[in-house]
Amino acid sequence: MTKPYVFRGHGYRTLAEATAWTQQYYEPVIEAELPIVDPHHHVWDDQRGRYLAHELAADVSGGHNIIATVFVEAGVMYRADGPVELKPVGEVEFVNGIAAMGASGQYGKTRLCAGIVGHADLMLGARVREVLEAQLRVGGGRFRGIRHGASWDQHEAIQKFATRVVPPHLVRDATFREGFAELAPLG
Repeated sequence: MTKPYVFRGHGYRTLAEATAWTQQYYEPVIEAELPIVDPHHHVWDDQRGRYLAHELAADVSGGHNIIATVFVEAGVMYRADGPVELKPVGEVEFVNGIAAMGASGQYGKTRLCAGIVGHADLMLGARVREVLEAQLRVGGGRFRGIRHGASWDQHEAIQKFATRVVPPHLVRDATFREGFAELAPLG
């Protein structure tokens, strides 16, 4: 008898667990010349393990023509000091360093983290502009936008395991919308 599936959130795997899982499968290279941009990956060095430039470069050099990657917010390397709202700027600084490493060519042909998607709390309202401008400054021209979860579900597993729990109907909130309005003027 198999055990029933129990949702444990989407950030529960350590690097060792994820590696063991992915090594079960072989994916043949099809159209090896087709240029690919990997639109969503993470890097980290925390309780999950270490997944930085060396590991990412190894993963994108498996025969596909991956020309660039896009880092998406993972909640890593936030600044330890300073105002709470500016702490996510540290993640963009950190990832831009990995992008610079990739741009050196020493990690292969793929431009690692050529695009960076960070996080800024849109519930800051118009004050989020300071955070976005700081991320633009430290992003080396690679900062492209933010990820701010807005989905909600009442299920207890979501409340327990989600990386960021949000209230229902967040996108209807006037303060959130004020913060959201700061995105377009900054491109």
